[in-house]
Amino acid sequence: MSEKIIDGKLIAKHYREQLAIKIQKLKEQGITPGLAVILVGDNHASQSYVKMKRKACSNLGIHSELYEYESNLTQAALLQKVEELNEQEHIHGILVQLPLPDHINPITVIETISPSKDVDGFHPVSIGKMVTNQDTFYSCTPLGIMKMLEYEDISVEGKHVVILGRSNIVGKPAGQLFLNQNATVTYCHSRTKDMTSYTKQADILVSAVGKANLIGAEDIKPGAVIIDVGMNRDESGNLCGDVNFKEVKETAGKITPVPGGVGPMTITMLLFNTVKSAEWAVTDRQKS
Repeated sequence: MSEKIIDGKLIAKHYREQLAIKIQKLKEQGITPGLAVILVGDNHASQSYVKMKRKACSNLGIHSELYEYESNLTQAALLQKVEELNEQEHIHGILVQLPLPDHINPITVIETISPSKDVDGFHPVSIGKMVTNQDTFYSCTPLGIMKMLEYEDISVEGKHVVILGRSNIVGKPAGQLFLNQNATVTYCHSRTKDMTSYTKQADILVSAVGKANLIGAEDIKPGAVIIDVGMNRDESGNLCGDVNFKEVKETAGKITPVPGGVGPMTITMLLFNTVKSAEWAVTDRQKS
């Protein structure tokens, strides 16, 4: 059964080892990749995510800076800080942890980040380049999914990929990355009628809905690849995904667990984008 499991921890370790080599080469050229993280408010989940991201940076030798603010920080003050970081050469990536307090418009904040430091892949310039299949910063979770499939040697071309969820962070960009690799993509969402009729057609099913045990064995095609992005709590308070793992793993060809699947890849791809930004900075410096 273990051969069915797509082990996100193992795959993340593989890509981090590759990043360590790139970071060493950058340091030999006098550049240490730098990530600035901005955290506004006291959201416990956000604090945990930021802690994990900074620990990952430290483990790989990426310089990180954390800027923490009370929830009453004004939007103008936040934008000013982002603009300051845009100008700092030792910072290659800027991450503003979401969600933000209600009085701050996240779209305005994201658009203020320089596209050259948009390591979350949320800026309209990054999205536009992704849609037109240009090299850019791709959203971390969708990129992590693609890297997992690449590691597992799972071909995407010609496959029918069904995406559950249409968020700007996971659903939409994930579908686009699959499309860029010549998959046929179907999006399902809260208004989709008879969703199972679509999920049962999927060669690759990606669920990013946030509803515990939404997908059972009866909802998938035997042998399908199941990518579970959901992070939920079951009735017992245990962490679980959108997919009923114990049930679906018997029918699936490959499946990601929760936890230990997509999650480790998301943080790894943030590091990947930060290193990529630093490499681009070296290229720009050499051109000038």
